[in-house]
Amino acid sequence: DQFGSGFVGVNPNSKIPALLDRSGATPIRVFESGAILQYLAEKFGAFFPTEPAARAECLSWLFWQMGSAPYLGGGFGHFYAYAPSKMEYAINRFAMETKRQLDVLDQRLAVSEYIAGDEYTIADIAIWPWYGGLVKGRLYGAAEFLSVHEYTHVLRWADAIEARPAVQRGRRVNRVSGEPHEQLAERHNASDLD
Repeated sequence: DQFGSGFVGVNPNSKIPALLDRSGATPIRVFESGAILQYLAEKFGAFFPTEPAARAECLSWLFWQMGSAPYLGGGFGHFYAYAPSKMEYAINRFAMETKRQLDVLDQRLAVSEYIAGDEYTIADIAIWPWYGGLVKGRLYGAAEFLSVHEYTHVLRWADAIEARPAVQRGRRVNRVSGEPHEQLAERHNASDLD
């Protein structure tokens, strides 16, 4: 459906995520996760600093994620977990880059409660599913291989975000594992989580 259902009108790249905001007089299309996060944060005045230096820090980390996660998912994840044949060079190359990225995060989180400072922002929202999921052992079965236990500040941060009630609710949507009462196949409004 993403190639012929009108989806291309919302996202010319025919990929998810995409958003069509119909709340105003003219619908507004937004595609790519970073753009969607920034749009929603600005629209609702949440999770996005307004002070220029804090805003720049938040955007820098948001765009860091946009540029780094493809290495994690497209590179390391593919060669480590999904490639039909194991290529040692490719696995080692992408593992090295993934560990470098984890080290960058660990150093940042050694001096900051959250990615962009002392407040939870869209940078945390973007980075947590990838890197938080990795250190929590949810991605690619690679936690031991990558020695994620060494990234103590990333682990602290991942635990803190996972403890947020909204994150716990969000993780239930489209979940395919766990107890049936913990799963929620679709979500259309807030009461679906009750």
